[in-house]
Amino acid sequence: MSFVAGYVDTLGFVALFGLFTAHVTGNFVLIGSELANPSHGVLIKFLAFPAFILSVVMTRLVVLALERSGKPALPWVLMLQLVFLLAFMGFGQSIAPVGVADARATAALLAGMFGAAAMGIQNAAARLILPQAAPTTVMTGNVTQLVIDVTDIVRGAADDTVRQRCVKFFWPIVAFGVGAIGGAFAYHQALFFALLLPVFILIAMIVAEFRAAQASKA
Repeated sequence: MSFVAGYVDTLGFVALFGLFTAHVTGNFVLIGSELANPSHGVLIKFLAFPAFILSVVMTRLVVLALERSGKPALPWVLMLQLVFLLAFMGFGQSIAPVGVADARATAALLAGMFGAAAMGIQNAAARLILPQAAPTTVMTGNVTQLVIDVTDIVRGAADDTVRQRCVKFFWPIVAFGVGAIGGAFAYHQALFFALLLPVFILIAMIVAEFRAAQASKA
């Protein structure tokens, strides 16, 4: 999931006028910058924020409904993210490559909103369904914790818990970085069709989660 977040976030940034789809912090910075120095990409950044928020609300309500019904939440939430990611790809590819003249085109705005919503779902899922896992979309906290733990390991003050936590935070950081590099290069080669890679990853995860849920019932 960290790979997916890095990949989608970077692709959106490259394709849609510096839009961050995976985390709110970056968009706060961009909105502040745009207010001081308005440019052609200001509207898409403003619209991405409510799209992100609404997707978090929707995910919370979906998870609650699934829990009440006794269904496994993760595969259904991943399926919801998949739908929004496909919409992101479809609207983006319909006018790709997105140029300055398309900055306020309906398809470009919808692409940005669906991209932000897809990653809002992933952010919410990490909090609601996988709270024990390291965050997959925002690496600032992960890097901070990793550096603290590595410092303690080097000075010989780390126990097994610290070492295990170090591994827990290390791999999401690596995966996010690889995804970010991959997303940038993939967009230049395939435009929004490059999103087929995270689409296939989500499909594989959905199938695996449904199989695991069936196996647990057997």
